[in-house]
Amino acid sequence: MNLSFQWLREFVPFDGTPAQLSDLLTFAGVEVEDVRNRGVDIPQVVVAQILESKQHPNADRLSVCQVDDGSGQPRQIVCGAKNYRVGDKVPLALPGAVLPGDFKIKEGKLRGEKSSGMLCSARELGLGDDQSGLLILPAEAKVGAPMAELYPAETIFEIEITPNRPDLLSHVGVGREISALTGRALTAPPAEAPVTAGDAGIGVRILAEAREACPYYTATRIDEVKVGPSPAWLRDRLESVGLRSINNVVDVTNYVMLELGQPLHAFDLAKVGGGGIEVRLGRAGEKFHALDGRHYELQPHHCVIGDFAGEADGLGGVMGGEGSGVTPAATSIVLEAAYFRPTLIRRTSRELGLSSDASYRFERGVDAAGIRRAAARATALILQVAGGTARPLVEVGDVSELTAPRTVGLRHARLEALMGIAVEPARVDAILTALGLSKVAEGWSVPSFRRDLEREVDLIEEIVRVIGLDAVPGRAQGRIAPSSETDRAYDAGMALRRTLAGLGFSEARSLSLIAARDVPAGAAVLSLKNPLNEDQVALRPTLLTGLLAAAARNTRAGSPDLRLFELGRIFPPGTPAGQREPLRLALLLTGSAAPASWRGGAARALDLHDLQAVLERLLPPGARLAVERTERAGYPLAVELKLDGRVLGFAGQLEKAQADALDLRAAVFAAELDADLLLAQTAAQAVFQPLDRFPAVTRDIALLVDRSVTHASIHAALRAAQEPLLTAVTPFDIFTDPTGAKIPAEKKSVAYSLTYRAPDRTLTTDEVNAAHSRVKSALAGGVAVQFRE
Repeated sequence: MNLSFQWLREFVPFDGTPAQLSDLLTFAGVEVEDVRNRGVDIPQVVVAQILESKQHPNADRLSVCQVDDGSGQPRQIVCGAKNYRVGDKVPLALPGAVLPGDFKIKEGKLRGEKSSGMLCSARELGLGDDQSGLLILPAEAKVGAPMAELYPAETIFEIEITPNRPDLLSHVGVGREISALTGRALTAPPAEAPVTAGDAGIGVRILAEAREACPYYTATRIDEVKVGPSPAWLRDRLESVGLRSINNVVDVTNYVMLELGQPLHAFDLAKVGGGGIEVRLGRAGEKFHALDGRHYELQPHHCVIGDFAGEADGLGGVMGGEGSGVTPAATSIVLEAAYFRPTLIRRTSRELGLSSDASYRFERGVDAAGIRRAAARATALILQVAGGTARPLVEVGDVSELTAPRTVGLRHARLEALMGIAVEPARVDAILTALGLSKVAEGWSVPSFRRDLEREVDLIEEIVRVIGLDAVPGRAQGRIAPSSETDRAYDAGMALRRTLAGLGFSEARSLSLIAARDVPAGAAVLSLKNPLNEDQVALRPTLLTGLLAAAARNTRAGSPDLRLFELGRIFPPGTPAGQREPLRLALLLTGSAAPASWRGGAARALDLHDLQAVLERLLPPGARLAVERTERAGYPLAVELKLDGRVLGFAGQLEKAQADALDLRAAVFAAELDADLLLAQTAAQAVFQPLDRFPAVTRDIALLVDRSVTHASIHAALRAAQEPLLTAVTPFDIFTDPTGAKIPAEKKSVAYSLTYRAPDRTLTTDEVNAAHSRVKSALAGGVAVQFRE
């Protein structure tokens, strides 16, 4: 929400700078996201009128203008813009002016013609980004007047309001906050008295079906109004906070909303059928033409502001209708001020994708006790800027439940115990009174605009915010505590992250909620009953959805070579109550293993063996990773991973159709592991071994086996030999011959390099031969194999 610094100072005499106010609010819990200046606060920039324009004799794209700057003597300016006409009024920067960017204006010559200043665009004055031509000023602008009179300097705060503080959605509400923080008195706008005598001239009824949605509705008829442009003060105030001026009546409703926080709406009485307003619920299939120009289909739970003729003139609490809006042709209007249930407005706004300044406030909860005041304030301002005669206020419904006083007790001893410092009771009283509370015998009476204050600790929090946390002394309370299971799990997770980072991976963090389109085919998911939007409808059953989306974004941004991982929890249906959701580790590789070298080496594409190498690097010493072919939807090449006989997860290559849909040009390899099992295996302390002192001896071995024999079975047979001198087994060749010319078609030839080493001596040839023979014998006993020698 945007707030005007100058407007705030009309309610609280704050003497500090905008930067100081920003810090004050931020430290009190009101987040200031941005502070920006608008307007023209530049000396020597005035309004000028173009009297004459001729082509520059020495330049095709320049013109020589004679302008009136109010001095009584025409001034010659060389200009390059083309969007003006003789008679237009434009900004003129006189010699000596310093424009944004430290651009100093001097008198000089351009292509031989004298130029005594510069005609300016909006961007050159800091009024916007438009630099396509000169800024054309209103015809009523006074020649020679400083531009600061047309565009007065203004400081705007953009603040983020938490949902529990709707009282801050107005200048008076924030002014009250500043008053409490500074101790300066709050000067509220005048409380206008509503008209009570005479014929109301408008009927209002709330149907029983809509009383829950709209428990209270007021309407004020104003006749003989003259709808037209707003006066400069009203237009400037709205434009300063980013609202566009519509007309004097509509602008007043927006002004009061920004001032007091109560959204209002005005109808053209001539367009209200049957001479009355009826608050009802929508009808199935009913169409509504909103002020934004779009048509919406209403549902039976939407609150409709209709008329006695059955037409929908507004969507309660969200937006008015195009057909009943106030235009210059209106002579009688109806001013609406009402209370709408926040939950209903929030639901309607989300369902229709229709949001407004009014719905933003209603869905957080407006102050029901301030509705009559806002209606009277708006009525008085409309009479001031548009004339007319107001009729009595019509009220339907009851808000006594919403405005009933609530008393919260406060123990001074409890306050000081929680704060850790002594606080004078008089200061406590002053703070809570400034925040709008009233002291009563039982404690403090909480006003209706602070529905968030329900408990004693809430009052204490308010006092702490105003006094400031920096006033609370720090006390060192730390002590040494034994390591817990949570600590060990955290340390193990961080160690895993560091290992992956050392292997060239980057960590990704994705949302736990996913869109329906991202649910893997055939996967069971936990769906939300009331999702916030279509991209967050279910809890993720896998981490790979988020990793693939991250890979797609990075590739589209020009980073095709990726190694990503995510460590997080998934949410499969059926998780027993009291048991934590499974922890998973997801890995993704795509692109090149290494870039092409200038020395002539071509880039090598990543493959499934690179992924397997990473997986083996994550295992503790001595752990055995078994890889078995499996079937998995979306992965034409998939393997099941087993760690010491227990299923660890899966790895595979993503099918090309899915990769193409994500704009992933290279092959994509992914894995998802049971992180709980993996971390349990790696929790043991690392064992360091000395470097080998004696040389190794390698022997190659070629085997002829059936095509169905796997590397894992051969490797297991070699390990079963338990040969102490065998330190490494490395496959380096595989050969098949479908023709059967060289080896039988149903066979394959695989070759391994076996490394032998002793820790305490250099092996002799006889020792290596003997060890090699023992290994071959064990291999022949474990696998149906023929040695090719």
